[in-house]
Amino acid sequence: MAVRPGVAGTDGASPASSFAPPAAGPDASPAPTAGPVDETVESRGIEPVPDHERRGRVRELFPTWVAANISVLLLTMGAGLVVFNGLNFWQVLLAAAIAGTVSFGLVGLLSVSGKWGGAPGAMLSRATFGVRGNYFPGMILWVARFGWETINAVTGAYAVLTVLRLLFGIRSNTPLIVVTLLAFVGVTFLVSGMGRKVLNFCNTWSTYLFGLFTVLVLVYLITTMDWGEVFSRPAGGTAMFIAGIGTIAAGGISWIPTGPDLARYLPHSAQGRKIFGTTVSGALLVLVPMVLMGGVMSVKEPSLAKADDPVSFLGEALPGWLAVPYLIIAVIGMVLINSLSMYSAGFTAQTMGVKLPRAWAVSINAAISLVGGLLLMLVAKSFYGSFISFLSLLAVSFSAWVGVYGVDMLRRRRKTVRYDPDGLLDTTRSSRYWYVGGFCWQAMTAWGIALLVGLGFTKCEWFAGPLVDTWIGRNGLGWAATVLLAAVLYAVLPAAREQEAGDRPVREPAEPAAVAPEGVPGA
Repeated sequence: MAVRPGVAGTDGASPASSFAPPAAGPDASPAPTAGPVDETVESRGIEPVPDHERRGRVRELFPTWVAANISVLLLTMGAGLVVFNGLNFWQVLLAAAIAGTVSFGLVGLLSVSGKWGGAPGAMLSRATFGVRGNYFPGMILWVARFGWETINAVTGAYAVLTVLRLLFGIRSNTPLIVVTLLAFVGVTFLVSGMGRKVLNFCNTWSTYLFGLFTVLVLVYLITTMDWGEVFSRPAGGTAMFIAGIGTIAAGGISWIPTGPDLARYLPHSAQGRKIFGTTVSGALLVLVPMVLMGGVMSVKEPSLAKADDPVSFLGEALPGWLAVPYLIIAVIGMVLINSLSMYSAGFTAQTMGVKLPRAWAVSINAAISLVGGLLLMLVAKSFYGSFISFLSLLAVSFSAWVGVYGVDMLRRRRKTVRYDPDGLLDTTRSSRYWYVGGFCWQAMTAWGIALLVGLGFTKCEWFAGPLVDTWIGRNGLGWAATVLLAAVLYAVLPAAREQEAGDRPVREPAEPAAVAPEGVPGA
């Protein structure tokens, strides 16, 4: 059943989009009208996708989540588990598998809400926090995306610089860093602006290419590594093992709000368990081997975990014939990771009130990641330290939202109307999700308390909370405690009451548009 038209001209919704198919006339063609889902440059913004445009397939999510993990940062993180956490081969393998399953399992579970509501996660979050209350977690998530995109842009730029050094002997310098980072961010902006169709195409082919070269790297490592030295390392402590799981899981947790964005074109008939399974399997296919490869490489090259440049070590660890194409594919992967993040950031920006089409709303994130990237490459003293510190704060900031949003999803399973498109787009007091003054105080309370407590358990280069010496803090489980606390608080507080049609103030109807008489051009 097609949903009704939403509130026109609200929150950057594309004026070219509508929620119902055009009415059939006597001369209408039986072929369906092409919508944003068919466009090379996607025009649909935060407005929910109508049923007749939901032609996505669950299998399309597999290459998407493979591409979301094509990052050499996973090599750096795997090396950190060995060098800093003191873990051995089997512990690194188990930590990567547990972290990937838990974090991307949450991505898969919450992605189902995108199928229910046909809208981005930042938009569906209005139903949880209220049309005004959603600005607060929305702003935190938006800022967190800035940081994540900056880290990815820097890594991609370092990869380009390494390729230039290996191929042409060009050494890094300040002007070259600026040009390289600008080019990387520019390409990311272009791909993310194109939208879903282009991203799906790029994700599919990058999966094949990266898979091929990853197998070649694995074969090279198997035949050249001193495996006696690798397996002779003693096991690390339990606390460091648990903390390592949290470090790897933080990356997956950062993708949770993006899950609904990528599932909103799926039809209602798509099965939730298939969405879950496809998401987890796609992520684990890349995440586990990459983390393990980083751990193995660090036995021979411990500097991998300590280098200011997280990429250049590949030029020494691998032969040139393998390092150069592998790095080129890695650059493509980093572009796609940042493109997926900016794609979702465009929706977040529109939800926050930015009056720009989605394709241009991502320009805000692009500009900030460019400035932040220059600071990180030219000013910061330790890339790995800055990266891990950011991951620690990122995990907590996303986890508070996850706990509340997840419980809200469980409650909506039993509702006749899970998400009302009109209510999501309407930001006035006539919205179904107005609650009290535009705020769902139950969700806001649970989110705020959990966020503050989670930060109390967090320790990084820039910040140390008062609870870092507790068992949870020492074991790096602040993110898990944040999810559970937010979920429990929201579950035990009184359920919020949405405004039914009879309870809402009646909005003044808009003036009807003038209609040109027949025979006049444009009629």
